[in-house]
Amino acid sequence: METTELLKKVRHIEIKARGLSRNIFAGEYHSAFKGRGMAFSEVREYQYGDDMRDIDWNVTARYNRPYVKIFEEERELTVMLMIDLSESLGFGSRSVLKRDMVAEIAATLAFSAMQNNDKIGVIFFTDKIEKFIPPKKGKKHILFIIREILGFQPESNGTDLNMALRYMTNAIKKRSTAFLISDFIDPGNYKKALQIANSKHDMVAVQVYDQLSTELIPVGLMKVNDPETGEERWINTSSVKVREVYHNWWNSLQINMNNAFRQSGVDSVSVSTESDYVKSLLQLFQQRR
Repeated sequence: METTELLKKVRHIEIKARGLSRNIFAGEYHSAFKGRGMAFSEVREYQYGDDMRDIDWNVTARYNRPYVKIFEEERELTVMLMIDLSESLGFGSRSVLKRDMVAEIAATLAFSAMQNNDKIGVIFFTDKIEKFIPPKKGKKHILFIIREILGFQPESNGTDLNMALRYMTNAIKKRSTAFLISDFIDPGNYKKALQIANSKHDMVAVQVYDQLSTELIPVGLMKVNDPETGEERWINTSSVKVREVYHNWWNSLQINMNNAFRQSGVDSVSVSTESDYVKSLLQLFQQRR
């Protein structure tokens, strides 16, 4: 991407994201996440009404009855953006690529964090950690993050959510709110890594998908390419069997993803490239209040 084009995109996203975070998200973000910035204090026995996400499973197993972690609220929150840069995000059947929507969502969350005086950091990943930006405050830092979101060129093409989550758990020692932003096209098993990450941090998952990727349209023979592996093949989209196999593959990915979220106690939202991500994020914020 040329420097002039990059600067234009940065400015466009800055204006849009700043307006959204100031006029729409400010109160909702604060209510949904500000009280989640906590430092561990002690454990006590579970009481009716306690948040299941606060259960200390190690202590619970030791005493054979549920215990929860007690936290003290910190004055500032650390926000981590875990951003998937795999090649599958370069797909978009209409005017918006999944990667572009990921950038806007990440920028909006970054500006919301800045306006609440929170630190923000980023982990860019594919099937490897592409770049780690430590959490800091300030407009200059936010704009640097947005430039990296728009202009960073990953070395790899694949996706490894399990690896990215383990890195997050090990790299960030202080409890934080971490947004995992991805299309979640990863056939691997990342549930255990997600559970461990969510026991240490407040994990939030944002899936970005394209409607055309959810099913095959019968248009006859089509040459398809797997952007992450480079594999190419011809398929007959008019075949009911072929469309059924694809449908089952997509459903299996979604079932595994949603099971991982539910069993890990992770709040999540799915955003289509054809929908309004503002409405989706607001619903996510409101369900956490």
